[in-house]
Amino acid sequence: MNPLRSVAARLSVALMAVVVGALVIVWVALVPTLERRLEQGKLSELGQSARAVRREAAAVGVSQDLVDDAARTANARVVYFPAPLGGGGRVALIPQYDSQHLRPDRDIVNDPVALRASSSGRLVRGYASRAGESFAEVAVPDRAGDVLLLTSSLRDVHSNVALVRQRVVWAGLVALGVSLLIGIAAALAFGRRVRRLERAAERIASGNFDEPVVDGGHDEIGELAAAFDRMRLQLAQLDDARRSFIAHASHELRTPIFSLGGFLELLRDEQLDDETRDEFLATMSEQVDRLAKLAGDLLDLSRLDAGHLRPEREAVELAAVAGVLGDEFGVLAQRRDHSLELDTDGAGVADADGERVLQIGRVLVDNALVHTPPGTTVRIVCRGAELAVEDDGQGIAEADRERVFVRFTRLDGGRASGTGLGLAIARELAELMGGQLVLESRPGRTIFRLQLPVAAVQPVPA
Repeated sequence: MNPLRSVAARLSVALMAVVVGALVIVWVALVPTLERRLEQGKLSELGQSARAVRREAAAVGVSQDLVDDAARTANARVVYFPAPLGGGGRVALIPQYDSQHLRPDRDIVNDPVALRASSSGRLVRGYASRAGESFAEVAVPDRAGDVLLLTSSLRDVHSNVALVRQRVVWAGLVALGVSLLIGIAAALAFGRRVRRLERAAERIASGNFDEPVVDGGHDEIGELAAAFDRMRLQLAQLDDARRSFIAHASHELRTPIFSLGGFLELLRDEQLDDETRDEFLATMSEQVDRLAKLAGDLLDLSRLDAGHLRPEREAVELAAVAGVLGDEFGVLAQRRDHSLELDTDGAGVADADGERVLQIGRVLVDNALVHTPPGTTVRIVCRGAELAVEDDGQGIAEADRERVFVRFTRLDGGRASGTGLGLAIARELAELMGGQLVLESRPGRTIFRLQLPVAAVQPVPA
């Protein structure tokens, strides 16, 4: 794997991007605002000092000493301009007193802030640049037109802002380094958990379902590990079912095949009388029927599992289905000393597949005749869109009522017959047609109810 595409690298880059973005926001939002507020604070201080000096000058008059004292108090350069002289449309401001005792130079003469104050007659704040250095200035005029100018260098303000910039840069570098270390550490821990899931997935893919998938986290990775473990358990159950299916199917196929082989050997090698030969042929016919039924059940199972079985939807008269079942199983019921009864009063029409309904009915009636003792009464009952098969046999224990619908399940104590697939297929077919197959049982009474959707159009009685 390319290290630059690893989780560790991506997480570290993401954290660094977050830190860089935060630093850019701090830089853009903080530094210019800080510089502007410091400059405005300097102007505010100069404005207060200018008003105080103006009041004192009005009281005692302007002098060099007053200017010098005001400069020390305000920590600024104080310049006094007498009322400007106008001539030829031009106005000139020439300083009379200067706290720095400098000769008037071109920068301070006609200072723009002082000129605006002189022309407007009110206090003016602003900035000026002299000899490449920035100054904050406040000029306040009096009624006579004289102007008092306080100017202070912004060098200290800019120095403080530069210091803040420098510290933001260093803090950003430190934060980037820390985020890189945290990102790598977190990504390594995260990567170990992901690799454990990867190894677990490989184990499951190879068919090893014994080792559980464990992750102690309570985050999305922990939930994914729990989902993997649930998948492992389900696949283990499916694998057990597959193995059981193959074992049972092999056994069910092997038994009639071996039986048929044995009878064929006897028919070929032995001198048999006609009665014995007919008995052998009848038994072989039963084994062939058993193989055909098993092949049909396996085919239905495969089609159900693959989702390829699509039942037809038609109006099915359940009374007619019950009649067919009565005709088919009447002889078998007599042979096994059972009483087979039909109760079709109030029979309705179901919206279902007629052949599949008949198939389910055959399973239910056959089970009732096979798994109940002689002398039991079996009834085929139709009520509305419901086909039920009842018997007054020994009943089914509560613990076994769901097991009878599991593939290849045959309850202990029952007569050995069939493959254990009939009820499983019957329930899946019922659900596929939008109905359900439910079991009610107690000692002396067992009922399998096939409940189907009612057909939209009912037949008109003759």
